[in-house]
Amino acid sequence: MRFWLLIILGISFNSHSIVIRHDVDDADYRVSSDVLPQLATFYIDGGHGTLIGSKWVLTAAHATFCLRPNSTILINNVPTLIDQVFVHSDYMPGKSHDIALIKLQQVLSDVKPLMINREKEELDEVLWFIGIGGTGNGITGQTIDNLANQGQMRRAQNTVKVAQGPVIKFSFDRGENGLPLEGVSGGGDSGGPAYQYENGQGIVFGVSSRVEGGKIGRYGVTEVYSRVSYFADWIDNIIAGNNVTKLATPKLTQLPAGLTEAILPQVCEEINIKSSH
Repeated sequence: MRFWLLIILGISFNSHSIVIRHDVDDADYRVSSDVLPQLATFYIDGGHGTLIGSKWVLTAAHATFCLRPNSTILINNVPTLIDQVFVHSDYMPGKSHDIALIKLQQVLSDVKPLMINREKEELDEVLWFIGIGGTGNGITGQTIDNLANQGQMRRAQNTVKVAQGPVIKFSFDRGENGLPLEGVSGGGDSGGPAYQYENGQGIVFGVSSRVEGGKIGRYGVTEVYSRVSYFADWIDNIIAGNNVTKLATPKLTQLPAGLTEAILPQVCEEINIKSSH
């Protein structure tokens, strides 16, 4: 079973994880699971989203492959039921519009949602990545997989190098070119936020999507996030219930590479969070 999960999760989450500098102690990146209570976790060892409204979670389209009405996810370590899933109608796997919204069945009144970035220019902003996916360092790449990581939360920082159209991009820089806690996201961290806090308010700038160029988790790789400001109107319209059938689909119409409709039920049964968690 473990081998099966590793293959499926590795494929489905595009091999993302929090990969760190080789010259900084891993302990400096480790944080408690409640450091970002707005972080949602979808599956037993990864897949994330961010609470941006009392009943709304923002995530990547490709991370929703097993999410349906009445699915259970964790927010602030509390089991929470899904009401509806909204996948961007223009989503193109591995290319663009990798964004989705999840509506919850109940209002979460004990967690303050993060705001979405609407107007602030992203270029050169220093943002945080967070997640419970696999880990490793910039020389070795990911060496500890999602399951072996056993839910340990890590947080890394990076600087926006490109902000254009529907994406923002980061590079994994080495040594003096990198930030003190330089890193990139990795296996099981898909859908998680690129965020910062300003005057006590958390702001989501990006949603973890994919990597391009270089070797995954190695220095020099480019990390691609969906650009939240670009999708602000889409987010507003979905939440308001405007033109929903035109703007979104209730589930993925194109599954991540390696998954088929035939095996999807078995995969979801293996990795979904149970309501009795």
